[in-house]
Amino acid sequence: MERFEYASPSTVKEATALLGASFNEAQVLAGGTDLLSMMKDFVASPKRVVNIKGISELGGIAKTSTGVRLGAAVTLDELSMHPLIRGEYPSLITAALGVASPQIRNMGTVGGDLCQRPRCWYFRSGDGLLAMRDGKSLVPDGENRYHAIFGGGPAYFVSASSLGPALAALGAHVRIVSPSGARTVAVEKFFVIPKTEKDREIDLHPNEIVTEILIPSSSASMKNSTHEVRQKEALDWPLATASVALKMSGSKVVSARIVMGHVAPTPWAASSAEKSLIGKSIDEAAAERAAEEAVRGAQPLSQNGYKVQLAKVAVKRALLAAAGKA
Repeated sequence: MERFEYASPSTVKEATALLGASFNEAQVLAGGTDLLSMMKDFVASPKRVVNIKGISELGGIAKTSTGVRLGAAVTLDELSMHPLIRGEYPSLITAALGVASPQIRNMGTVGGDLCQRPRCWYFRSGDGLLAMRDGKSLVPDGENRYHAIFGGGPAYFVSASSLGPALAALGAHVRIVSPSGARTVAVEKFFVIPKTEKDREIDLHPNEIVTEILIPSSSASMKNSTHEVRQKEALDWPLATASVALKMSGSKVVSARIVMGHVAPTPWAASSAEKSLIGKSIDEAAAERAAEEAVRGAQPLSQNGYKVQLAKVAVKRALLAAAGKA
């Protein structure tokens, strides 16, 4: 690990003032479950680390006039235990508990989960975000069994965020603060597919901090669920996930959101599958048809074709669970 300066501000204003014009200059430390491991592996070597865990305004889970506010420094453990989230957003509970290590849930934060870097082994080994060599990606002809089946390149990593698909399906927004002010971005637009090595996989500038996540109000007619397909129950990332949010009128679907995870560089919305459910009742056949539509257009690589079936299963089971028919 390279030498670095350590700062521990007490306000967001102080924290943003300590950041710089590049991520090499300074980076934010929350739970540290991602940044510290990258620093140890020399994948990241910021000259300054800005600890934000002591900033009280970044904590808390609260009901608002428009929904629910999650402070960016709320831990995954806090999120999974909160009665408000348990009562209204089961999709988030499943996603948070999917981080199977109690230690990481106790340290890892909501904001950190959204901002964590890809777990792609090419990236973590120092080959860059796009794993390019001599103008060609190493991934399509290399070891790619856990890589993307959507997106088509040049980025083939999968988004590592556990909460991203569920928050995107719920229509949540991220509030971001810099020295010049604040802005709000829809979670589904917060994740981006980089086109060059200089790009980032999230819409966050070096001098900005995620301060909170805003989730729209739920209601009795809104049903949501997450289903994850895993290789093992111990700490590991899923092979494929699906989060759904359904607005119902009786047994009929009024609107639907289906967002898949760990199959693309971003949480991947299945727009055509969503449309196929409008006006329908959710049963085994309807869920199967929507799942088939969700994976239409997948482009598996040489070793990850199995992910198409797993994503299909995740969508089907998430839909049935949301409709109370799992």
